[in-house]
Amino acid sequence: MASVLDALGARAAGAERNVTLAALLGGLAVAAWGVLWLWSGSPYARYVDHGGWLDTRALGELCRAIPGGTIVVPIVLYALAWVLMIAAMMLPTTYPVLGIFRVMTRSRADAGRLLGLVVAGFFCAWFAFGLLAHAVDGAIGWFGGRDVRIADRAWIAGAAVLAAAGAFQFSALKYRCLEQCRTPLAFVASRWHGHAPAREAFRIGVEHGVFCVGCCWALMLCMFVVGTGSLGWMLVLAALMAVEKNVPGGAKLRLPIGVGLIGAAAAVLIAHL
Repeated sequence: MASVLDALGARAAGAERNVTLAALLGGLAVAAWGVLWLWSGSPYARYVDHGGWLDTRALGELCRAIPGGTIVVPIVLYALAWVLMIAAMMLPTTYPVLGIFRVMTRSRADAGRLLGLVVAGFFCAWFAFGLLAHAVDGAIGWFGGRDVRIADRAWIAGAAVLAAAGAFQFSALKYRCLEQCRTPLAFVASRWHGHAPAREAFRIGVEHGVFCVGCCWALMLCMFVVGTGSLGWMLVLAALMAVEKNVPGGAKLRLPIGVGLIGAAAAVLIAHL
């Protein structure tokens, strides 16, 4: 009888911890959405929607007070906006992996710290992708500002991104990465041994982030087409990525999303012919 009561107590405690984790992730995501919403309506919205990389007049005093401020301040603000976007759009999708990891480490005194390392690793992977995406976006904007022909044909880049994102929906690579995201128990169990806890936890976060980037990078790049400051499109894309990763049958979205994106690219092309 005592063993049964202990088992029921352990199960109840585990359920309570899962509810707490879900509430924490949900709270962080809602907070990130709220900050982005407020930021998008502020005079500094350019740092969310990538307009005016070198326009630092609104922050002139701060830029002058910091060595190299005209470069450092915009970079920091863009980085902050990107981190908020990842927290809002991608952090909730990590719940299955974090939940499994928390169960596996629940008896450890440092379980909370290890869970934090998983989250940190996940953000590092997405942040690295963000640096690359912003660099390419900035380079296109820089060349466009110096060549009118490129600026007048910026729609070509947008159509190309949409078409590439649509085509990627049908690639084998996307679904190899997606499978890793959709099997959290196998993913965590194959990487967690407890021999080097901090390193293993951080590695789980990084690798989960890499696979998440691998299956979602093309959809995330669409934000650069529709506008990274558009909260409506952020919500749509976040919902699509969450369903693909975590909902049973989410892989069936492959066809409608792919066809829709390729159709949008064709519409952009036809509109400019």
